[in-house]
Amino acid sequence: MLQRTKKKPSPPNLLEMKPLLRSHFQIEKNEENQNLCKVLLPRMSWIERFSIRFLNQPLMIKVQLDSLGSFVIQRCEGVQTVQQISDDLLNQFGEEAEPILPRLATFLEMIEVNGWIHFVQD
Repeated sequence: MLQRTKKKPSPPNLLEMKPLLRSHFQIEKNEENQNLCKVLLPRMSWIERFSIRFLNQPLMIKVQLDSLGSFVIQRCEGVQTVQQISDDLLNQFGEEAEPILPRLATFLEMIEVNGWIHFVQD
C-alpha cells in the first residue's frame, strides 16, 4: 500500500519575523548623541552575583552600539518585521548600510544567539 508522506513545514521566513528584545534588558540612550544607545545587560548568574558582591563589579554590563546597531535594537519591539526594519535602514542610512539584508540578518542572528532577542510571529 502507498503511504502518505507528511509535508515538512517550511522554515520560517526571517523577513516576516518580528524581533523582540527580552524583558530584562534595557536600552539607555546616549546623552551626547540621541542616535546612539547602550544595551544594559543584567548580571544574573551566581558567579556574577558573587563578583558583584565581593569584587565590586558593576551590576550591569553596558554594551555601546554603533549607529546602525542602535537603530535596529530600538526597533526590536515585536511590532516591526525584519523587512520593515531593513526598509527603514535603507531610508535612514542609504548607501552606508549596504548590503542591508546580509548585515541585518547577521546582526540579528548574533544578538539572538547571545539571548538578547527572540522572534515572535503573528
